[in-house]
Amino acid sequence: MTDVSVLETVKKRFEANRDRHPGIRWEMVEARLKADGEKLRALGEMERTGGEPDVIGQDAYTGEVLFVDCSPETPAGRRNGCYDGEGEAQRVKKGIFPSGNAVDMAAAMGVQLLTEEQYRGLQQLGEFDLKTSSWIRTPPDVRKLGGALFMDRRYGRVFVYHNSAPSFYSVRGFRGLLRV
Repeated sequence: MTDVSVLETVKKRFEANRDRHPGIRWEMVEARLKADGEKLRALGEMERTGGEPDVIGQDAYTGEVLFVDCSPETPAGRRNGCYDGEGEAQRVKKGIFPSGNAVDMAAAMGVQLLTEEQYRGLQQLGEFDLKTSSWIRTPPDVRKLGGALFMDRRYGRVFVYHNSAPSFYSVRGFRGLLRV
């Protein structure tokens, strides 16, 4: 996608979902994106991989505009990967080849994995991951023991679960956060 088409797509989504970002003006968002080509590129990657990024708020301390993947299900172009490179390496060593890993893919895109708090905040704006799940940023103490965390929404509730970091499933991906 070109920068212009990314901006047009995101603007349409922004205008169609004003309830996600009350009080934020598109002109301010657009100016910030146009001023930072890397942020615009990252937004394009979120879009290209099926994330349907939208503004969900503004950081009260830094003033940064917060974009998060708002696709109904975890982005299709980011599924079937392990949590991180270490987990992926364990699978590859066994001759099993996931599509990559969430931590490295997010870094390459220029976004961050959501924290548990951020994921719960997203779920206040709608119902996401009713059939899929999304890896979230895992605390170091959990990761050190071989685990990784993911979340979804089932039965009208938002759940956080654990799995081993090398695990991967066709219905698990990750949602990204972009600060602009």
